[in-house]
Amino acid sequence: MPIFKTREGVEIFYKDWGAGQPIVFSHGWPLSADDWDAQMMFFLNHGFRVIAHDRRGHGRSSQVDGGHDMDHYAGDLAELTEHLDLKEAVHVGHSTGGGEVVHYIARHGESRVAKAAIISAVPPLMVKTAANPGGLPKEVFDGLQAQLAAGRSQFYYDLPAGPFYGFNRPGAKVSQALIWNWWRQGMMGGAKAHYDGIVAFSQTDFTEDLKKITVPVLVMHGDDDQIVPYADSAPLSAKLLKNGTLKTYKGFPHGMPTTEAATINADLLAFIKG
Repeated sequence: MPIFKTREGVEIFYKDWGAGQPIVFSHGWPLSADDWDAQMMFFLNHGFRVIAHDRRGHGRSSQVDGGHDMDHYAGDLAELTEHLDLKEAVHVGHSTGGGEVVHYIARHGESRVAKAAIISAVPPLMVKTAANPGGLPKEVFDGLQAQLAAGRSQFYYDLPAGPFYGFNRPGAKVSQALIWNWWRQGMMGGAKAHYDGIVAFSQTDFTEDLKKITVPVLVMHGDDDQIVPYADSAPLSAKLLKNGTLKTYKGFPHGMPTTEAATINADLLAFIKG
């Protein structure tokens, strides 16, 4: 397995397929690079080099006890792009991965980056504060941590079986295979990393990061996202970006890169080539 060791000694698993312009995929919590299967295969077949890593503490990467915060996530990504010497890369992040991408570009610069896309992403800020009155109360995220600590196996079944893919909506076509694949990816990672990761994705304020970015960024979000509510995320991010484009998907769920892969892939390809 391709493993890259960071300067801190953390082993990061990654996939690196094909040749051509690189597209780097950053996955959501608590998943792994495997969550990008539909995108990796599509873009590989369209002549791109596709790269996806397991975030520290997730998937096949080191289950270290520390560094489960956006600074370290962005730092690990920066080291990986340097290790692979990527140039003119397109960075695509889903959910927590969208925060990772935004923080990476703002913190480590745009010299290796051509464009970015954030999908169902957590920026600008998920938690409710005086400055972010539309956010979710901190108690919501405390509850997620409590459920994880009490028994993440059941928790990791209930999330994909319910709100993540919109399978709790009337008339939804439920896929047990998708639910179990989500569960599988989650259970491969470390409980400590996932527990701390809830704070990282909910309490990191990406407002200043978004303002710094000058490369074109496509902001993609479903208006029926039950995990990262639309009104307090995508439109606000698009407004803060210097070169942002908002694309809203009517009725699409949080996990739309999987359930609506054909639409998402076609729109990503048009943006990258545009």
